[in-house]
Amino acid sequence: MLDSNNEIETIADRVETLLAKMTLKEKVGQVNQRMYGWEAFRKTETGYELTGKFKEHVTFGDGIGVLYGLFRSDPWSGIHHENGISESESAEVANMIQQYIRDHTRLGIPVLLSEECSHGHQGLDSLITPVNLGVGATWNPDLHEDLMSAVAEQVRAKGAHLALVSTLDILRDPRWGRSEECFSEDPYLAARLTEAVIKGMQGEASNLIPEGKMIAVLKHFAAQGNGTGGHNAAPASIGERELREIHLPPMVSAIKSGAIACMAAYNEIDGIPCHANGYLLNQILREELGFKGAVMADGCALDLLVHLTQSQEKAAALALESGVDISLWDNVYTRLEKAIEEGFVREEKLNEAVRRVLTLKFKMGLFDYPFVEAKPSKNQESADKTNLESARQSIVLLKNEGILPLKKDTKKISVIGPNADAIYNQLGDYTPFQHEYKVITVLQGITTLAGEAEVAYEKGCGIRSLDTEGIEKAVRLAGSSDVAIVVLGGSSARNFDTQFDLNGAVVHASGEEEMDCGENVDVADLELGGHQLQLLQEIMKTGTPTVVVLIQGRPHAIPWIAEHAPAILSAWYPGQMGGQAIAEVLFGHVNPSGKLPVSIPRSSIQLPVFYNHKEGGFKKDYLDMSGKALFPFGFGLSYTEFKYENLRYSDQTIQSDKLLEGEKFKIIVDVTNSGDHDGFDVIQLYVKGKCSSITRRVKELKGFKKVWIAACETKEVILELAAEELQVFSSQNKYELEKGYFEIEVGNPVNYLKAILEIG
Repeated sequence: MLDSNNEIETIADRVETLLAKMTLKEKVGQVNQRMYGWEAFRKTETGYELTGKFKEHVTFGDGIGVLYGLFRSDPWSGIHHENGISESESAEVANMIQQYIRDHTRLGIPVLLSEECSHGHQGLDSLITPVNLGVGATWNPDLHEDLMSAVAEQVRAKGAHLALVSTLDILRDPRWGRSEECFSEDPYLAARLTEAVIKGMQGEASNLIPEGKMIAVLKHFAAQGNGTGGHNAAPASIGERELREIHLPPMVSAIKSGAIACMAAYNEIDGIPCHANGYLLNQILREELGFKGAVMADGCALDLLVHLTQSQEKAAALALESGVDISLWDNVYTRLEKAIEEGFVREEKLNEAVRRVLTLKFKMGLFDYPFVEAKPSKNQESADKTNLESARQSIVLLKNEGILPLKKDTKKISVIGPNADAIYNQLGDYTPFQHEYKVITVLQGITTLAGEAEVAYEKGCGIRSLDTEGIEKAVRLAGSSDVAIVVLGGSSARNFDTQFDLNGAVVHASGEEEMDCGENVDVADLELGGHQLQLLQEIMKTGTPTVVVLIQGRPHAIPWIAEHAPAILSAWYPGQMGGQAIAEVLFGHVNPSGKLPVSIPRSSIQLPVFYNHKEGGFKKDYLDMSGKALFPFGFGLSYTEFKYENLRYSDQTIQSDKLLEGEKFKIIVDVTNSGDHDGFDVIQLYVKGKCSSITRRVKELKGFKKVWIAACETKEVILELAAEELQVFSSQNKYELEKGYFEIEVGNPVNYLKAILEIG
């Protein structure tokens, strides 16, 4: 492993030596990621062969910088188990790609293989984990680091090098179809989980990526979660302070953890598309934040810049000048050679981008070891256990009037609803085709754990379908049962009838399409779709005790359910092991520990309802509706009770210069599990500034710990506040520690202790 300054310079020297040998054509080839990777191969009766289209693409740039989605599988790509690349054959095909480039290009520069890893890997035979909203609900960065380490090991063994991972989007409007890809509405929680992604996928920050690790390409920079009206890729109507307070923290933390690649966002900020925003990508990201890595374009985003420039060559020059190093599927960067020849951009700007691409390749060790050894994973069992634990900890108990856990003497359980036994509905968008035996549905999980109880199933209705034919049968079943588990929610499952854009986003869904979440699937109404609420209401009229389980990619508005259902679980899209995890919580084998990573609204017409809104004199409630969320950020029940006592701190006042030198406020609280179930608690620390040059937020999460506490046990929990957590982007447009008092809350949103501290 290279650690010394001399060895670090060795990579830089090797990059410069190679760059000096390269022609303009070869340089252009290194910044292009033009073709869809699944078009690079063809599966035959005897194995795999490379296509003419792939060979033409190699010829275009006398090499390829990055090849996207060689292993991708989904309805858009049309790749499935019959025509795709299995896990056991992945290394073979990856090596074929590298060997062809070595044999048929002048310099033989290895290619980076990039793959979608939004929640696992979007390739056949892959681990599929809970989506990011579910991971956010775990409030457990250590667990997520382990999970991402397992994903990286699997994907790297296939031969890939770049993992495209959503971590940077902050969810400010849940109407957005990509809500599931966000960790949270809160930047601090998202930042801690982003750090976990970097550490899990890349290992500890170093000059070389270790064996079994790969480079995380963090998506999307910046502010895509603030799209106007919840529309995908819509403008982010925010100012500089909102950008810095809410949307930059995950990237700031990522850079400190060793991030060396990110992806620009589709949206514009104040009239400037992120892909053409030199202030964002060069001044803030690189100069101010110190990012040394490569910036990748999002799919076909550079083609959209032609609307600004009216020329592909000028669009290429604009993106390159603005700081975009690697293209994705667009035609614009194929015109870079002409753009330079016509004087729209200097070749030195291209050299900067090529340096960054080559640096990634050297950091991956590709010039010394371009091939991957085909070998089965030794850690699959461990990976499955981590995946299951992540699903368990992602489940949020929203309401429980004593019905859960299910009683052991239950004789008949009815499992009802469109998400009770639907494999793809519990996996989220960016999901590859699955072997059914690898996914445990809610019905299967309950059936396995039910013991001697009879388990019966009816679908009842669809997600969005207006067909009511199945409701009567489902109601009859519920009426004859001791308890009804009604599994509702949404779906990001794609099918072959869906129409897709060039970037894979949904353009139009067919009349039978049940997909109501995912990329480009935004909604105006956050209520459950179709006849789901009617199904539940009819079931509850039978008087049978009812548990609602929500499988969802966004927080749905559920005011009627919250008022009338005796128990509610939010399980997000919990991944392949989700059905087992949900069943374990229902039967009490697992004590639910998830906390909301996002506020649950009462209605779409109430938005926005994120918890960390600005303080001020305006009226928070509406004439016709409360302004508060139905369930607040950070909320989540347990089968036990946790009590907070004896809040204390190391210092009530610390001078600002001492904080800047590294001193911290140490906050201590005693947490007692006063119930009779062992379990996790998430102790949350919120800060509210009392004196400031700017309007502060009502409160801001600045620390948390997830702690296992046995029944009747008390644990001392220590949280810390450093300069980083207490600084503000002041009225002077710079980060400062402003002197004055601030209030802290320690506990959770409905049960907390308060104290006043001071920066002197």
